[in-house]
Order: sequence, then C-alpha cells, then structure tokens
Amino acid sequence: MSPDRIEREIVIAAPVEQVWAVLTEPAHLSQWFSEGSPAQVDLRPGGIMRVDHAEAGVFPARIERVEPPWFLSYRWASAYPAEETTDSNSTLVEFTLIPEAGGTRLRLTESGFAALVIPAERLPYSSHESHSAGWTSKLIELQEYTEKHAA
Repeated sequence: MSPDRIEREIVIAAPVEQVWAVLTEPAHLSQWFSEGSPAQVDLRPGGIMRVDHAEAGVFPARIERVEPPWFLSYRWASAYPAEETTDSNSTLVEFTLIPEAGGTRLRLTESGFAALVIPAERLPYSSHESHSAGWTSKLIELQEYTEKHAA
C-alpha cells in the first residue's frame, strides 16, 4: 500500500487576502500552478477549476469547500486527465490560510492516494511520490510569486 497523505506548510510574507487571491484567481493561478493554457475557476462548491499542467494534462478539478479567505479544498483526478473528477478517481487537496505576524501560514494537505488505482503510464504525474515533490516546488513558486506581487 502506498502512503496516503502529503502535508506541507510554508510562511508567505503577504496578507491572507493576497495569498487567497493567488490561490483562487485565474490570472494569478495561471502564473504559478497552471503551466499551459490559462486557468479557469468557478469558485463555489461543485464548481470546476480547470488547470493545464502541460505534458501532464488538463485537469477539471471539482471544488469541494470555499471559505474565503481561510480555506479552499478541491478534488482532482491527476491520474485521469480531462476526465470528470469523482470521489473514487481523485485526491482531496486542502489549503488552510492562517494569519501570522508578517504574513500568512499556508498549510496544504493532499490525501486519498492509498485508494487510487493509477495507470502505470500516469505514475510519473500522479503518484504520492510525484505529488510530494511537486507540492514542495509549487509552494515555493506560490511563495515567490505572492511575495513579488504583494500589495
């Protein structure tokens, strides 16, 4: 059985509202998370956030919870690009934003890997290991981008 959960935490020198904007607004999301075509976001439970990860594929993630500017969660089926996200083919990604002196503590959790059936050709893009490394680098990109564009 593979590990099930990834947890990361980073402090960003920007207010919570700015970090929230970078996490949820298409113009910002396209700069640090969506590598191909611009991101699309329907920011409501049940809405779709479409992100393009270039060679890894385009993913229509389903938004689960939105509590501006403190919490966002969505499900994405990284093993099944372009397919509809369901509870059984996806992992759950959660972002929690916590005000902190001088900025925002961002906590990221992605869970549900142990229950996934990942096709062999998708392992480089969809495994616990690939996401673990990917989130480490993506959170640094998010931090750098946010701090550069902080109001």
